[in-house]
Amino acid sequence: MPRGDLFPDISPYETGLLPLTPPSAVSAGGPGHVMYWEQVGNPRGQPVLFLHGGPGAGAGAVHRRFFDPYHWRVVIFDQRGAGRSRPLGELRDNSTPHLVEDIETLRRFLGIERWLLFGGSWGSTLALAYAQAHPERVLGCVLRGIFLGRAEEVDWFLYGLRRIFPDAWANFAEHIPPEERHDLLAAYLRRLCDPDPAVHLGAARSWSNYEGLCSTLLPSPETVASFAQDRSALGLARIEAHYFAHDLFLPPGGLLGGMSRLAGIPAEIVQGRYDMVCPPASAFELLENWPRARLTVVPDAGHSALEPGVRTALVAAVERFRRRGG
Repeated sequence: MPRGDLFPDISPYETGLLPLTPPSAVSAGGPGHVMYWEQVGNPRGQPVLFLHGGPGAGAGAVHRRFFDPYHWRVVIFDQRGAGRSRPLGELRDNSTPHLVEDIETLRRFLGIERWLLFGGSWGSTLALAYAQAHPERVLGCVLRGIFLGRAEEVDWFLYGLRRIFPDAWANFAEHIPPEERHDLLAAYLRRLCDPDPAVHLGAARSWSNYEGLCSTLLPSPETVASFAQDRSALGLARIEAHYFAHDLFLPPGGLLGGMSRLAGIPAEIVQGRYDMVCPPASAFELLENWPRARLTVVPDAGHSALEPGVRTALVAAVERFRRRGG
């Protein structure tokens, strides 16, 4: 897939591992969470934080390329249990409030006063949760493929997608015996948490392959392959199912209930018209509740940030923030 509209490949100028759980707070003597983080671009530039999707998907090298490296000080990290953070797939002490506090821990550690937030799918959810908790730390938001973490959105992923992708959904459901398919989430979560790799890796591959197949407007073997790798699949599937089973650890009123706290924060929303993983209705509802938000609907795209129209719109959105000084 050509990606000439992204900025060139770039390596980090700094990386690190940041302990998140004091040893005394680790329950049952288990390992504490350690966050992988990196910085790329201009060390004296405008700070921007990249928030990956999932939850549990982890970040990759391509995510550095949405930002002009001469202007932005880009901070990227892998959330608890995901990617290069460790332990991989760990569910203890892993919730949205934990992740919000982790972002604050990283911000203080790096000495950043305020930053732009950039996130898609679950990354948009986490960006909203963090911004509502710490609006004074947020310069603005660039969000893609809006997911508000509501029960109907989770139900759509687990069951509704069969209306559009019946073949992909059939493979997803058939990993579970017929007598358990009335509750696919619980059935998958049991298998994803099974200590036997033959059990949890098989479930992880099935879950992640399903998500990959449904993430683009046109079939993309590259996208499916990236979802299906064992390490990324386990983090994504196990943590995603864990969060889904706990209503994404969001407050009872949901994220729309806290939008008054973001009234003064500018936002760019990018949404694929044919996003089937996170259908556009949520983006339009968010727009209605955010006075300073602007919505760009990409007419020929699905969910993936790397579809041509979506990545072009995301780069343009970041560039608009650059031109107005953040």
